[in-house]
Amino acid sequence: MGYAILAVMAVGVVLMLTRVLPTAFALGLLAVVIALLAGASVLGDKNSVGTTVLQTGSTLLAATMVAVLLGSWLGTLMEDTGIAATLVRKIVEFGGERPAVVAVGVYVVAVLCGSITGSAPAAMLAGVVGIPAMIAVGVRPVVAGGTVLMGIATGLPLDLIGWQFLSDAIKLPIEQVRSFQLRLFPIVLVGSLLYILVETRRRGARHAWAVRLDAKPSTRVRRGDAPWYALVSPLVPIVLALGFHVPIVASLLAGVVFALVTTTRPGKLGERALRSLYRAFDVAAPPIVLFVAIGMLLSAVRLPGAVSALTPIVSALSPSGTLLFVLVFAALVPLCLYRGPFNIYGLGAGVAGVLVSGGVYPATAVLGLMASYGQVLGVSDPTSTQTVWSAQYAGVRPERVMASTLPYTWLIAIGGLVLTTVLYLT
Repeated sequence: MGYAILAVMAVGVVLMLTRVLPTAFALGLLAVVIALLAGASVLGDKNSVGTTVLQTGSTLLAATMVAVLLGSWLGTLMEDTGIAATLVRKIVEFGGERPAVVAVGVYVVAVLCGSITGSAPAAMLAGVVGIPAMIAVGVRPVVAGGTVLMGIATGLPLDLIGWQFLSDAIKLPIEQVRSFQLRLFPIVLVGSLLYILVETRRRGARHAWAVRLDAKPSTRVRRGDAPWYALVSPLVPIVLALGFHVPIVASLLAGVVFALVTTTRPGKLGERALRSLYRAFDVAAPPIVLFVAIGMLLSAVRLPGAVSALTPIVSALSPSGTLLFVLVFAALVPLCLYRGPFNIYGLGAGVAGVLVSGGVYPATAVLGLMASYGQVLGVSDPTSTQTVWSAQYAGVRPERVMASTLPYTWLIAIGGLVLTTVLYLT
C-alpha cells in the first residue's frame, strides 16, 4: 500500500509539473486519494475523508491563513502609502551611480518586504521601483531580478507567516521554529550578499532599461514620499515578535495600525483601512487556497493507515548519519524546484508530515531540512510567482534567473543542512 501511495504522489507531481491541474487542486485530490488508499472511510467521526481530511484538514493551517491575510494587508498599505517606493528612492539617491551599492540598498528593502509578506506581492513592493533603479545604474537585468529575489528569501527566516506555517505543518512550537530560523538567517545573509557582490562585478555594468513598456504610456503620477517615521513600519512586527515575544497575529496587526496612523490623516483612517483590507483579500487569496489544500494533504498523510504504510519505506530510503544526511539531501536539492516533491508549499509538506509522523527524523531536523529547501525554491524555482514576476519585469526569462541564482541558493541550502545536523542530529 505504501508504494501505491508513493506512486499517487508521483502522479501528483506530474500533474503539477505539466500544469494539468493547479497546485492547490492537485494537492486536494492527492489528499482524498491517499486517504482512501490508507483505508479511511468516506464518512465517519474519526479518520475519515469527510471529517478528518476535508473538514479538519481544511482549517488545519487556519492560524497561518490569518497571518497571510494580515501580512498582505500590511504589504498593501506599504504600496498604497508609498512606504516601499520611498525606501527604494532614498536608497537609490544614497547609492548614486554605484551599481553594487544601489543593489545592496534595494536588497535591504526586499529583505524588509520579504519579512512581512511573501511571493509576488513582496517582489512587487521592492521591485517595481528597485529593478528599474538597479538597471538604470548598470546592474544587469538578470542580476537585478535575482537581487530582489535574494532579498525576499533573506527575509523568510524573519517572516512571521513562515514561522506560523512551519509551526502548524511540522507541529513544533513557534519558539523552536524561531530559534532555527534566526540561526539560519546569517547563512542566508552571507550567501545573498555574496551573490550580489560577485555577480554585479562578474557580469559588469550595462546601462540600459529592459522593462517592456506598454504601447500607451501610463498616466500614473508619482506619489509623494512617505514620512520618514513611517519607513520603519515593516520593522514593527519583527521587533515586537522578536524582542517582546508578542504573538504573531498581534504583531502584524500592530504593524498595520502603525503604517496607517503614520501615513494617513485621522479623517481618512477608516476609509483607507477598509479599502486596503479589501485589496489584501485579493492578494492573500492564492496562498490561502494553497494552505487549505496543504492542510488536507497533511491530514491525509497523518492518518494511521498512511503512517503505517509509508514509514517502513521512507525509513529505508532516508539516509542515516549526519554526513549522509547532508550529502544525500544536498544532492536532492533540485527536487524542490518545478513544484517537485520537496517543495514545502506543495507535496513537500506531505513528505515532511510522513518524516515526522513516522519518526524517521526528529521534528526539528525536518524543520531544518524544509527551511533549507525553502531558500532554494523561494529564489530559484522558475515556477514560483515571485521568480516569474521579477524575471519578466527585468526583461529576462525565469530560467536565466534560476541559472544565475541556483549556485548560491544551493550553497545556502547546504549551510542550512549542516546547521541542522549540528543542532539536532549530533
